[in-house]
Amino acid sequence: MESATFWVAITVAVIAVIILAKTAVIVPQQSAYVVENLGKYSRTLKAGFHILIPFIEKAAYKHSLKELAIDIDEQICITKDNVQVGVDGVLYLQVLDPERASYGITDYVFAISQLAQTTLRSEIGKIDLDRTFEERGAINANVVSELDKASNPWGVKVLRYEIKNINPPSDVLGAMEKQMRAEREKRAVVLTSEGERDAKINEAEGEKQRVIKESEAAKQQQINEAQGQAAAILAVANATAEGLREVASAVTHKGGQDAMRLRIAEDYVEQFGKMAHSSNTLVVPANVGDISSMIALATSIVKGGSDQDAQALEEPDPQPRES
Repeated sequence: MESATFWVAITVAVIAVIILAKTAVIVPQQSAYVVENLGKYSRTLKAGFHILIPFIEKAAYKHSLKELAIDIDEQICITKDNVQVGVDGVLYLQVLDPERASYGITDYVFAISQLAQTTLRSEIGKIDLDRTFEERGAINANVVSELDKASNPWGVKVLRYEIKNINPPSDVLGAMEKQMRAEREKRAVVLTSEGERDAKINEAEGEKQRVIKESEAAKQQQINEAQGQAAAILAVANATAEGLREVASAVTHKGGQDAMRLRIAEDYVEQFGKMAHSSNTLVVPANVGDISSMIALATSIVKGGSDQDAQALEEPDPQPRES
């Protein structure tokens, strides 16, 4: 009897442990368990300790609510200009609704990865090879947009997609390197020619400014010289006028007439002497030696004498004589 009781106790203990294992559920943090009641969805368990009804309820699906990274294998894509390139990437997603992730699709990871490959091929086919390297951001955004629309009924949120590598064929890589080298050489030639052009333009501009400055300087010099000459002429004219006024004023004073006669006589003798030295033969008036008549003529002009007297004094002797 005692052995039978012992084995019954052992059996009851084992059954209790099994029932406890079936009913007690501990859900980890950032996880969710989908519970079915007799094969039908019952509820979703969040992090913590939960008790299930033995043999009636069970945790059918277990999902992690953490962000999940999926590696997308390399695939061959054809660009718009018919170049084959190998493209791989990485996809980031997160389960937002465990119920729909359990019953909306069999394997959402496989479905989304396949959809990412087909969407990527479609996006690569819209652009040329050269643009695939510079349009990575736009390609990633378009892939995420399309995947997010498709995965929404599955309770999965596609966060982002990143292209890791774009591998063109070796011959295309060689052609691209040649193109880049030619482009660099072209830019170098263009920059050199632009530098030479700018240098010539600067030299021409400098020569132009030099000519303009020289012409302006010559113009200013001519203006200054003309102004100086005009000032000199004006000064001489003013001095001459002032001298004539002084002479006229001196003639009207006492003794002025005698001084004027003496000066005229001196000038007459001096000028006549110069005439004699310049040539051995000259024709002179008959009264050239009559100094008194010359003085009388000058005096009559100063006094404002009559024109008849002046003409009589100025008429030369019709019979010239040779000296």
